Amino acid sequence: MNIRAMKPKPGGSWNFDLRIFIFFFLFLAGCGAPGEPTPPSPPVPTAVNDLSTQQAGDGAQLTFTLPSKTIKGDLLAQHPGVEIFRGELKSDGSIDLKSFRLVYTIPGSLVESYLTEGHVQFTDPIAPEELKAPPGSTVAYFVRTRASQKRASADSNTVTLRMFPVPERIASVEARVTETAIELRWAAPARTSAGDSLPAFEGYRIYRGELDAASVDAAAKDITQAKWKAPLKLLGPSDNNNYQDSSFEFGRTYLYIVRSVITADGRTLESSDSTPAIVAPRDIFPPAAPQGLVAAVLPGVEPGSLLVDLSWSINLETDLAGYHVYKSEQQGTLGQLVTPELLPTPAVRDTSVLSGHRYWYSVTAVDRAGNESPPSAPVVVDVAQPSP
Repeated sequence: MNIRAMKPKPGGSWNFDLRIFIFFFLFLAGCGAPGEPTPPSPPVPTAVNDLSTQQAGDGAQLTFTLPSKTIKGDLLAQHPGVEIFRGELKSDGSIDLKSFRLVYTIPGSLVESYLTEGHVQFTDPIAPEELKAPPGSTVAYFVRTRASQKRASADSNTVTLRMFPVPERIASVEARVTETAIELRWAAPARTSAGDSLPAFEGYRIYRGELDAASVDAAAKDITQAKWKAPLKLLGPSDNNNYQDSSFEFGRTYLYIVRSVITADGRTLESSDSTPAIVAPRDIFPPAAPQGLVAAVLPGVEPGSLLVDLSWSINLETDLAGYHVYKSEQQGTLGQLVTPELLPTPAVRDTSVLSGHRYWYSVTAVDRAGNESPPSAPVVVDVAQPSP
C-alpha cells in the first residue's frame, strides 16, 4: 500500500476518513447473523422447610406443606411432583449425607390424593426385617419438589426418626349389625410384624370413616382409593378384641380399621391398619308389638249406631312412623285394616261395625324403614243388638 496515498491533500482532513471507517465497521457488525434466542429458565419451586415425621405402623409418615411459588416468587401453575429421599446415620450419630437415595416419586398429577388439610402426608413403608435389630434404628429423610424435568427444588430440612417393631397387622375384622350397635370383633395379634414375640401392648384403637357407596369395591381392595363422605377418625379405644359402635346410623356406609397400641421409648405407637371392614347397615329391625290394647263399644253419631273405641300404650322407638289396626271376624286371623293410612297416635274409632257381630282387633307398630312389628295381643269385641 502506498502510505503516501493516504496522506491528506492540502485542505483535506483525517477526521473525515476516520468517520467513514467507523461507519463501515458498525455497518458490518450490524449485518452479522443474530444469535439463538435464550430459552426461558425452568420454574424451580421454593424448598420445603417444614418437613416432619412420625412412625405409623411399619412406616414413617412424612408431613409437609407443598410449595405454591417458584424461587422467583411466581405462582406455580400446578402441583409440583415430589421426590422423597431416605438415608441413615453414621456410627457417631451424625447424618450420613452419602447414604441418601430416592425411595419414592409422586407425580404432580397424583399429589392431590396425598393432601390432608392442606399438607402432603405420605407414609414410607419400611420392611419389618429392618426394624428387628437393633430396635430403635434411625432413618433420615429430606424431600425435593419438581415443576419441570430440568431442575428440582433445593433440599428440604432433614428429619430423623427412631423406628420400633409394632404388632402385626390385624388380618380380619368381623362386623355384625344389631338394632342398637355395629359389633366389631377381631383376633388379638400374637407377634410383631417382623415375627418376633410380642411384648405386652396397651389395647386397640378403632377408626371409622363414611364412604361414598360408589367406592366400596375399590376401597375394599385398596383403602387409598376410597372416596370419603367423612374421613377416618378415631372412634374410640378398646381394652379387648371387640368394640360396639352405637353411634352409627342406618342407611350410611362405614369403613372401620383397627390398630393395636404399644409403648416404645416413651412413645405410643400403633400397628399398621387392619384389613378394613366395610358395613352398610340397613334397618331390618321391626318395632316392639304394641301393648295394652283396650276396646269399648260406644254410641255412634247417628241414632241407633255404634262404634268401637280402641286405644293402646304408645311405643317408645325413636324411628316410629305409626300404627296399623286390624279387624277380623275370625279368631286367629289378622283380618283387614281398619284404616288404609298409618295412624300417628295410639287411638282410633271404628265406625264400620255391625250390630250382632263379634270382632277381634289387634295393632302393629311400623317404623320409618317400613318394618312392621308383630301384632299385639288381640281383644275381642261383641257389638250388641240395639235395644228396641
